[in-house]
Amino acid sequence: MTKKILPVIMAGGSGTRLWPLSRTQYPKQFLKLSPDGYTLLQSTLLRLKNLDCADPILICNEEHRFLAAEQMREIGIQAKIILEPEGKNTAPAITLAAFYQTQLNSPDTILLVLAADHVITQQENFEHSIQQAIQLAEQNKLVTFGIVPTHAETGYGYIEKGAIELTGFKVQRFVEKPNVTTAQEYLDSEKFLWNSGMFMFKADVYLNELKKYAQDIYTSCQTAIQDTKSDLDFIRIDKDAFSQCRSESIDYAVMEQTHDAVVVPLDANWNDVGSWSALWDIQSKDSQGNVLHGDVITVNSQNNYIHGESRLVSLLGVDNLVVIETKDAVLVADKNKVQDIKKIVETLKQQDRTEHYCHREVYRPWGKYDSIDHADRYQVKRITVKPGQKLSIQMHHHRSEHWIVVSGTAKIHKGKESFLLTENQSTYIPLGEIHALENPGKVPLELIEVQSGSYLGEDDIVRFEDIYGRC
Repeated sequence: MTKKILPVIMAGGSGTRLWPLSRTQYPKQFLKLSPDGYTLLQSTLLRLKNLDCADPILICNEEHRFLAAEQMREIGIQAKIILEPEGKNTAPAITLAAFYQTQLNSPDTILLVLAADHVITQQENFEHSIQQAIQLAEQNKLVTFGIVPTHAETGYGYIEKGAIELTGFKVQRFVEKPNVTTAQEYLDSEKFLWNSGMFMFKADVYLNELKKYAQDIYTSCQTAIQDTKSDLDFIRIDKDAFSQCRSESIDYAVMEQTHDAVVVPLDANWNDVGSWSALWDIQSKDSQGNVLHGDVITVNSQNNYIHGESRLVSLLGVDNLVVIETKDAVLVADKNKVQDIKKIVETLKQQDRTEHYCHREVYRPWGKYDSIDHADRYQVKRITVKPGQKLSIQMHHHRSEHWIVVSGTAKIHKGKESFLLTENQSTYIPLGEIHALENPGKVPLELIEVQSGSYLGEDDIVRFEDIYGRC
């Protein structure tokens, strides 16, 4: 039997509002911030388990592809992963998924478009709203989900409800983020809902409306998706064609233009996790109102959000703070000022620093590495290779490397020879030597790598062969 709903998960964001935990290479949708202990992406996918859904389509950035694939593998979900060469906002992302499904001769498939970084804790209410939306989508309506507001929020756009239409309401109008007075008026009127950024419609209905109101986006995405290439679990589109597409949200491109927009209320304890204060709102607290993660001690301190990653964090006599400790950065902020974290990120960019871009610990498809020490002409990394995985066959123009095995077994390819190393054994890779590293064992391989040379950047890698398609 044909599945009724095709989830389209938008996981392309690289937000900075949860810095220093969220970075460009490791944004919030891949972090374990959900109350259920999963990452936000995983929770979004698991939320669909009781619905009649096909395997989802995931839209994500090129640089996040292995993170997305690994996190879906961890929860046993398979998906088509469409890679965006660059972020173009929600309208082009959704358009790629709609065209892809149309190419599979299923133009009337109902798409359920969700963001990968929302929290919803009332599952039954969520499923009920989805069922209501299906009835409207089957009548060729373009459905958006409006969150039933709980307070006069100034950080969200609003949707005004019009006349009742089947199981929802006709969209009277979309309004931008209001000031405090207007937000209170909206709340008191009970006519307004928060704009959630979640949608449901048939693929062909959406494309027809897009062609009517934003034909340039329609044409650019149609051209980009016509010439796709499969690479492992990933679908690559035409980069040049997609680069011609303008960046636009689905709200501006279609939903505010169409005459067939309807809204279904959603009252399911929704949160877009847009700040540290929003995370404090949804997570369990101690008797003093503190949210604690990691090795944390608090004395006479209330209503704080504390996240410790690599060392003891202690608070004494403070209230209403956000304290985030990672291996390479510490944030201390007033909980009421966390919307200004983007100013810190901008400063990091202006100073050509890297703390906004990546963590000290970096994940790769084969495992991870942690840069534990460095100076002008040397760098020390702790490398972890997952069982059965292999790094690319490569060489370096500017550095040599020493490898010391800490635990597990390493299979070394150096020049024309191959050999095994076990705990406390080491080898030397001269500058210019073609080499590779793999873990042939059943347990993780841990080793220390000491690099030395005139240039130690990650771009000093010439790949000759790679099982992850990175050559």
